[in-house]
Amino acid sequence: MTAVLVRWCLFFGMMYPLLATGQEFFRVEGEVVDSAGKPVVRATVELSPQLGRKREVLTNSVGRFEFGKLMPGSYVLVFNAPGFQTVSTTIKLDNSTSTLQIDMVPTLSHKESVAVTADINQLDVLSPDPAEKVFVKQDLIDANPGRPGAPVSIPGYPIETASSGIKAPQYFAPGVAGDHGEPIAQFVAVGGYLVPNNLSANAHGNGYSDPNILIPSVIESVQVDGGAFNVRQGNHALNVAATYGLRSRVDPFVSLTGDYRDIDLVAGVSPAEKSFVAIEASLGNGFLQRLEHRQQYKLNSQRVFDLGRHELTLLGIAYWGRSYVPGLVPIFPDDDGDAGVVNYGDTIDPRQRDQTHTALAAVNDIWRLNSRQELQVSGFFRTYNLALFSNFGDGLIRQSEFRTVAAQSTSYVNKFSDALSVLAGLDWEREAPRRDNLDHYDNYTGQFVYGPFTKVDSSDVTISSVTTYGALSGALGQHFRYYGGWRRDQIDITNVDRIDAEHSFQKWVGVNSPKATVSFVPGEMKFLPLVSASFGEAFFTEDPRIALGSANGTLVARSHNYQLVVSKTAAATDFKLTLGHVTTSSELAKIDPDTGLQEDQGPGRLEFLTAAVRQSFTGGSVLVTFSKADARDVDSGQPVPEAPRTIFDVLANVQRLPFGMQARGEFEFVGKKPLGTGCLPDVNAQCLGTAVKEFRGAVVRPFLDERLNVGVNFLLAGGYTGQTLESFGGSEISEVVGVRIPSYASVNLTWKFGGRAAAK
Repeated sequence: MTAVLVRWCLFFGMMYPLLATGQEFFRVEGEVVDSAGKPVVRATVELSPQLGRKREVLTNSVGRFEFGKLMPGSYVLVFNAPGFQTVSTTIKLDNSTSTLQIDMVPTLSHKESVAVTADINQLDVLSPDPAEKVFVKQDLIDANPGRPGAPVSIPGYPIETASSGIKAPQYFAPGVAGDHGEPIAQFVAVGGYLVPNNLSANAHGNGYSDPNILIPSVIESVQVDGGAFNVRQGNHALNVAATYGLRSRVDPFVSLTGDYRDIDLVAGVSPAEKSFVAIEASLGNGFLQRLEHRQQYKLNSQRVFDLGRHELTLLGIAYWGRSYVPGLVPIFPDDDGDAGVVNYGDTIDPRQRDQTHTALAAVNDIWRLNSRQELQVSGFFRTYNLALFSNFGDGLIRQSEFRTVAAQSTSYVNKFSDALSVLAGLDWEREAPRRDNLDHYDNYTGQFVYGPFTKVDSSDVTISSVTTYGALSGALGQHFRYYGGWRRDQIDITNVDRIDAEHSFQKWVGVNSPKATVSFVPGEMKFLPLVSASFGEAFFTEDPRIALGSANGTLVARSHNYQLVVSKTAAATDFKLTLGHVTTSSELAKIDPDTGLQEDQGPGRLEFLTAAVRQSFTGGSVLVTFSKADARDVDSGQPVPEAPRTIFDVLANVQRLPFGMQARGEFEFVGKKPLGTGCLPDVNAQCLGTAVKEFRGAVVRPFLDERLNVGVNFLLAGGYTGQTLESFGGSEISEVVGVRIPSYASVNLTWKFGGRAAAK
């Protein structure tokens, strides 16, 4: 059956572009000039249709631009250039050629780098949720400048990891333990296709995502929303979803970041108008006592083809990395040794190491049938492997796997009118982890135990799903917008236990997920705020392995989500308030470190409030985010372990400083998190971690007409990452453990080929 399906897909993929019927195409052209009538060269011109993906070009040496092969309809054009105010205009194509002259006004401010408030007026059937959106520039703050990790910092979503090595850090949301069982859905946008970046039933932890495969320089935007309110977002979207949008091109550059222990080299080029190829190599030893001997290599490439009414996007990603990693060590060691705790510095076991690789190929074809309708056909194939040796206190464990993931998607959109747009889609995905192994040494006895591993778990897992979904969206009069959708996932979960055949099983699970959003748009009543209320149900597929237990856990965890968003813009200041309530059928936020499997904690409830304020000013902006959450096990009333309760974040971007310098900085505070029970002096009370404070930033000075940028990246930190509970030396008393966050500073040199001087 699979072979037949693949052959038909290949045949249809070859014939698909030939099916388009003839139609007259239109063209938009023009020139961009300054207030003196001189051409503005290398200005970015973005063209957005009512339906479909935006297109982008640069003005040439005489300030001219052109878009061809356009269908009749309305388009929005946005013009950006360094040193000029942004210009936006809407045109309607009803003649074969439209010619424009755009006058740009100089300004002291550069293009804004961060936007937090989405305009409800712009919501559509593909993006129904009033999401937080973060737009980045090539030189904006990375999550860890010059270090491996999450490729960009998302305000209000702290990043944690149990190591500074190759193992990818994970984003945490208010009240959500993102690295320990509660998934945060992640996607990479390829054209109009959302490629899932989560790894179900991963050897490290279920729902694991790996943003480390992306090179920061190719990321254009990150959109964060509720996940449960969009029918296009399925598995793992229990609490929140993040979508990475990629650039259509990059200016050719080479960037070198380093210090006395680490070095990071990035280079990128656009061989064609809508394409990029970027590479990154990271080598280093980190700042802990344990040398990491880290190696990390990435390749990201994308090409967009305009084929008449077809827009074909191809994405390729390759990644390989290995390192030695530090271990979780006691945050509060007992100096008297009463609990048998030894201060291990920053490494429990020097044998800890990890290695992983990924190869990903994805394709998306947007077929614009006419100005109102489009059909998308998409697919991707991915391989992934992991070999991780970790010691969490009770001995060394080895986690390993190799998997292949394949998926196909077809969707259709028809915008009948402003009052009604229709979306329908069909997805198929097969995720196949093989040799999903967990092995363990004997308990830690004070001496490193060498010898054979004890097999804990070994399974061949297959998670296959067929999904149908549909949605309606539009305007109800002048002040209201609506969205309603339904998603049906039919999931086949197979676990072939390679140790105990009696634990093998195969089950079908069907999941219905309704979605709905209603928004109030004040229009001419400008004194009123924008208000949006959403409801949605979501799910994620649990790890089906049984390991040391006698029965598998919850195969599919469900959630009910409610969200209220209120936003208002006044005096160049954006205000946004989000209230959320999530109930889950099974709370899986605690992982057994010696098996790597989730422990069922019973149903859970999460309530959170997030407030964001963004102030724009000449040459920069400031974004302040504050979140407060409460997450509990409904049955016991106990707090969900390892889920942050308080998050405070300040992100500032200043483009105009004395001596031509530019600065970017972010301060992030994560309050003490409950970690469970079992610690002294009261083993029945909640064990609390330590608060984490981080101030990361960069100061940059451009030279040679911005061809050369020289900067300093730094991190001032206090606290521990990867905080959890462990027992040492056979003790039944739990200890709060983590990895110390080091402070550092590094130098960055970036050379941009061409630059302003070459454009003149």
